[in-house]
Amino acid sequence: MSSIQHLNDQNFRAFIETAHQPVLVDFWADWCGPCKAMAPILEQLVDTFEGRVTITKLDVDANPETTAQFNIRSIPSLILFVNGEPVAKHPGFASLKQTQAFIEREL
Repeated sequence: MSSIQHLNDQNFRAFIETAHQPVLVDFWADWCGPCKAMAPILEQLVDTFEGRVTITKLDVDANPETTAQFNIRSIPSLILFVNGEPVAKHPGFASLKQTQAFIEREL
């Protein structure tokens, strides 16, 4: 069973650029209700996409540099990175099926 990795301003770029598979980043905050609702959905998807996608989280309050770099204006926001580059963005809450379909469309 894999777990969600937590990224920050210091390790974000290196992690995204050296990943051997696509990386999904959940931009979130502890005070955000919809973000908390996304957490169990992402936990389920870690196992579903094991070996195909790495699922990560980045706290927008603690990491303003990366948050600003990707123009995050609403949370939760999901960005899928392939070969270090953002290929798709999904702002707002999404159900399990919607999130799974968002990821699969880009693989």
